[in-house]
Amino acid sequence: MDTLKDVRPGQSVSVVKLRGEGALKRRIMDMGITKGTAVYVRKVAPLGDPVEITVRGYELSLRKEDAGMIEVE
Repeated sequence: MDTLKDVRPGQSVSVVKLRGEGALKRRIMDMGITKGTAVYVRKVAPLGDPVEITVRGYELSLRKEDAGMIEVE
């Protein structure tokens, strides 16, 4: 299964599942990234970290490590 860190800039995907537990998973959910949410990958920094996305109408930067916990299709 692909994760958000594997998605190329300019692609839109849908969140399938959040991995991880506790505070980290809660923080990702608090940012509006939940199952079924559409996510658009705007750009990825030259060294791959961070990943800039648009979710629920606002822009967000995620560390590559956190993006790897978000399964998408």
